[in-house]
Amino acid sequence: MLQETPEVRTMSPIDSAKKHLKDLVGFDTTSRNSNRPLIDHMAAFLRAHGVEPVILPDATGEKANLIARIGPADRPGVVLSGHTDVVPALEKGWTSPPFELSERDGRLYGRGSCDMKGFAACVMAMVPRLVRAELSRPVWLCFSHDEEVGCLGAPAIARWLAALDVPPMLAIIGEPTDMTLVTGQKGKIAMRCHAHGTSGHSSFAPDHVNALEFAARVIGLIADRAREIERDGPFDRDFTVPHSTMLATMISGGVATNVTPDACSFTFEIRSLPDHDARAELDALKARVEREIVPAMKAGSAEAGIEWEEIFSYPAMGDCTGSDGFAFFRDIMPDWSGKVSYGSEGGVFETVGKIPSVIVGPGSIRQAHKPDEFVEIEQLRLCLDFLDRLSARLAVTA
Repeated sequence: MLQETPEVRTMSPIDSAKKHLKDLVGFDTTSRNSNRPLIDHMAAFLRAHGVEPVILPDATGEKANLIARIGPADRPGVVLSGHTDVVPALEKGWTSPPFELSERDGRLYGRGSCDMKGFAACVMAMVPRLVRAELSRPVWLCFSHDEEVGCLGAPAIARWLAALDVPPMLAIIGEPTDMTLVTGQKGKIAMRCHAHGTSGHSSFAPDHVNALEFAARVIGLIADRAREIERDGPFDRDFTVPHSTMLATMISGGVATNVTPDACSFTFEIRSLPDHDARAELDALKARVEREIVPAMKAGSAEAGIEWEEIFSYPAMGDCTGSDGFAFFRDIMPDWSGKVSYGSEGGVFETVGKIPSVIVGPGSIRQAHKPDEFVEIEQLRLCLDFLDRLSARLAVTA
């Protein structure tokens, strides 16, 4: 842990951020693993600077969120939000160990360096300054578990903040945006569809209910509806992909080349614009399948049919630039770059916590989830500059 020694007190902000990032990348917080060692590390650092964090464990105790306030509790402030989990680092192509930070040519390499431990490192580097500053409004440091597998930890943070006597006025989500301002994000529903049929020797195929073929028909309906949405909208041209999307992503079924498959499962997703009702789309798909596909399955066997399973979902994040919270921080915000189709916890803070949210963070999303993931050191400098402006804004008495 980065202790407050005389050497550390004289360390530049960028060197401090690099040291924190080295520590954070060293924790293998792949979503399948516990994030408690990293959370405990953060908590110890905060306590060493006189900040007592709140730890919110999940039901298993193996995962946890962290919340910490710096500044007064009786005025609305700002949330700095990041997730602690990372995607697996199993891809070929890593030229340095993924859980050891490596510096080369102005870049810092390691799993999570971009998505999104770089932001967390900058926030931690700013803690001593924030503690020493005479803030008139608080900053809430919020670090969650399991964002990469469906924003599972963020709702507990959002509910906790919403229950405060004085909730925050704005949340800044530190996902990588090249330190530009993002004001919208799509929501997502991830689903698994199970087709149940009957099996037997494939030479008697007409006597069986081929689960794989009926699953393919459902996939066809999903693809048809995706093309309709692409053609007819609704549209928001500020998004990188200006319409909602639907697609199948994985499929499995069958046991042999000469056996009619009695089971087939596939996953699919709906990524929706903030003003597009994804639940209504899902309900319409289910109704169409029940009307157009299931009767043919039942004709072959009463036990045949389609079963639906929701894997996870998270809400879209709308445009909050008309809110009072955004107005208070407008003068320190970086340039606007648009709205994004990837997910973040912004929609959770907005929907569950009723906290207007934006996305601003160091690094490029193009580097996320890839071998040799990296963040440019210059991006960390820009992030530290932004957080410094934010600290000055929080000291304003207005």
